[in-house]
Amino acid sequence: AFGFDVWISAPNFFDNDPILSRQGKASQFKGESSMVTVDLALEFIAEKARSPQPFLAVVWFGSPHAPHIAAAEDRAVYQDEKPALQNFYGEVTGMDRAFGKLRDGLVKLGLRNNTVLWYCSDNGGLPRIGASGGRGNKSAIYEGGLRVPALLEWPATIKEARTIPMPCSTVDIYPTLLEIAGARLSHKRPLDGISLLPVLTGTVSARTRPLGFWQHPSRGLQVKTDESMKELLDLQAKGEEVTDPERLLANAAAITTQYPENTFPGHAAWLDWPWKLHRIQAQDRKLDYELYNLAEDPGEARNRIGQESPRAKAMQGQLEDWLGSVTRSLNGKDYQ
Repeated sequence: AFGFDVWISAPNFFDNDPILSRQGKASQFKGESSMVTVDLALEFIAEKARSPQPFLAVVWFGSPHAPHIAAAEDRAVYQDEKPALQNFYGEVTGMDRAFGKLRDGLVKLGLRNNTVLWYCSDNGGLPRIGASGGRGNKSAIYEGGLRVPALLEWPATIKEARTIPMPCSTVDIYPTLLEIAGARLSHKRPLDGISLLPVLTGTVSARTRPLGFWQHPSRGLQVKTDESMKELLDLQAKGEEVTDPERLLANAAAITTQYPENTFPGHAAWLDWPWKLHRIQAQDRKLDYELYNLAEDPGEARNRIGQESPRAKAMQGQLEDWLGSVTRSLNGKDYQ
């Protein structure tokens, strides 16, 4: 049997002396948040390293994230910049140093050779601070909102450093880990991603399935992490707990909204490299399509929809099939 332990750290977004949730309890820590997070991760990894059972450690960094408040030593590196950039770049520097400590820790524990160490960002650059290249920024379906680098180390399998130009996504992480672990599931759910193991081992160089993206117009749930964690810490000190039903979200797992399966509002895209089709449905249901060749036009400036009508029509059908699958999942039909 191949089992996993999962360790997750989600710091509040203040980069000094963070309040973290540890095993469901709020705890006050001292130090820069990324380094505190890695220290706790290494504590967990060291414990699991004493067992022959494989483990999975998931480490979430809160940085860089608003409100940007870097440690003084990290801000000092960028003293020639405006204060906002000092804090933003300082947070990145703190996270970079912490990630280096994580890598060094794997070496000291004798785990580096056969450990898959996988790092990636969750979205593109911020307006006025630092774009990740291309059109648009964070929250956009254009490349500036989607395209970010990822780094993966696995010395036992990947012997030499190389760049893989093939587009990948976080939806590929789950099927990749399943194949690496040799896991066999008793049930099968629709998966958007593919296993990247053949790409990592060099047996294939192109995706076997396009990537879909969709920015649905429904609003997410805003959580003021810093306020909530401080409140929880204060309540625990008094021997009390959060009792407000709206704050507890006891029905968070319940699917109460049913979305129509014949209309797909918002901005979606279908990436079948190098072609990327955009489907933009306004509130009045008016549809616009854009098609770009990202190899020739990474800035998505030259719409080829008129010159590539057959290609666009085929991709449109694939995209709408995928949007229908996503909607069925939203409605809970894939999990009954």
